[in-house]
Amino acid sequence: MQRAHETMMNPPIEELLDRVDSKFSLVTLAARRARQINSYFSQLGDGLGHMVPPQVSSVARKPLSIGFEEIAADKIKRVELPDEAELEAAAAAAAAETVDAAATDA
Repeated sequence: MQRAHETMMNPPIEELLDRVDSKFSLVTLAARRARQINSYFSQLGDGLGHMVPPQVSSVARKPLSIGFEEIAADKIKRVELPDEAELEAAAAAAAAETVDAAATDA
């Protein structure tokens, strides 16, 4: 019987790469989430409660490992943000709608 290759990292990177488009995206996503988890644990004593707690139950103690486990469980997903040109166009359209709505109300 053939055993699966044991890796040092659980979940395996190959499994995580199916959820993002590149290794860079995976590392960036996990690092950002690890910073959020670290901030959550840092502010626990302060009672602020504005940070999102870890979304998976884990035996891992390191925030980066917890971040990878959240990605593997599909609790964290990468979302493309619109570029500045799209944001400016949306703002201009919203301003035009406001002007049109004010003109029809008057």
